[in-house]
Amino acid sequence: MAMATTRRDFVRNALATGPMVLGFPDILSAAVLGRDGSVSPSSRIVMGCIGVGGMGSGHLEAFLGKEEVRVAAVCDVRESHRQAAKERVDKQYRDSNCAAYADFRELLARPDLDAVLIAVPDHWHVLIGLEAARQGKHMYFEKPAGRTVQEARVLRDAVKRAGVVFQFGTQQRSSFSYRHTVELVRNGKIGELRKIMIGSATAPFLPNQPEQPVPAGFGYDFWLGPAPWVPYTFERCTRNWTLIYDYSLGCVSGAWGIHDVDIAQWALDADHSGPMEVEGSGVFPKDGLYDTACEWEVEHRYANGVRLIHMDMPTAKKRAPQFSLAWMGTLFQGAEGWIYISRRGFFAEPASLLKLVIGPNEIHVSRSNDHRKNFLEAIRNRSSTISPIEAAVRCDTVCHQADIAMRLQRRLNWDPEKEEFVADQEANRMLSRSMRSPWKL
Repeated sequence: MAMATTRRDFVRNALATGPMVLGFPDILSAAVLGRDGSVSPSSRIVMGCIGVGGMGSGHLEAFLGKEEVRVAAVCDVRESHRQAAKERVDKQYRDSNCAAYADFRELLARPDLDAVLIAVPDHWHVLIGLEAARQGKHMYFEKPAGRTVQEARVLRDAVKRAGVVFQFGTQQRSSFSYRHTVELVRNGKIGELRKIMIGSATAPFLPNQPEQPVPAGFGYDFWLGPAPWVPYTFERCTRNWTLIYDYSLGCVSGAWGIHDVDIAQWALDADHSGPMEVEGSGVFPKDGLYDTACEWEVEHRYANGVRLIHMDMPTAKKRAPQFSLAWMGTLFQGAEGWIYISRRGFFAEPASLLKLVIGPNEIHVSRSNDHRKNFLEAIRNRSSTISPIEAAVRCDTVCHQADIAMRLQRRLNWDPEKEEFVADQEANRMLSRSMRSPWKL
């Protein structure tokens, strides 16, 4: 972990002087969870939430609604976010015991926490996840897995080494319609699967923004963290930071695409594998704040012959009429029918597929109707989640393959076992990126 000496010194001093130094609330921890294999059913899972603005605030609210959870700490680089979150937690429990931190390392050093929510900008995901694994914390981890393939792989190694429970934020796996679609495809109900097409969000254009003063109470340099230093502008640090390449891959990945790429991988039973080839083209803005692909069409080919075609939504609508049926989604095309699934609709030809029941002796995938509850149950039962670390890394990799192929503008061959491009040093160099000092993997 970057700044390792500082962190170790901090943790050592904190533990040596006792929990009162950090203002630990008087809560009985469920710290034995996942450590001795047995937990009292009445024990609460003590959680900390890192990143409590935007998506993080929604997750916080949802976890507060779980009786089996006690949120004991929140963390955010924005003072307004962390104070609002603390007030919300204190109101829920009718006390003032929730601790608020600006530095995630202080929260993760607490021995009373069993699990954490990580809902921060993409370029911070892996660094915080690595520290959470080192501290033995189970984690509910917002997508994507990492800013690079290398980061995602390092995170996977750390999670497995620590033996902690990991739930990826691809919550479509906990939806009946998506699960039913996957089971229909796996059981050959549309005949031999030939092609999967994905239509994702489209990035808008935003002009370059003038430098602005950093707002009071916002740790901007900490927000940038491992990313290159640039002057502050309000728009850079809003939700659309996902469209800036220093932090994310845009709509190809974290800004939407990874959700449906994950479902495609699930349907292909490729949670431990991936495509063998990738090629495509994309349009990258030549000016403006946002610099990730705004239009693209990339084709991945799997060893079984299935083609996965990932596009922005306007391009997808031109390629197949099904994409006009509902908001962004995934089209599975087989020899005997098709299924189009999105969060706003579930369509099929023949339509009878929608009511078909998968028999007890047919292929079934893992079942969950509540993504967060699935995470909590996995902690209690020491079981795998529905979106485990391996699936996270593999669908993340597909998104990175697409971005790299677009930037190099040529076909690339991929080795799913070695997890690298075949005989292509230029492409393989793009599987990692440097980090701003003093941060490092």
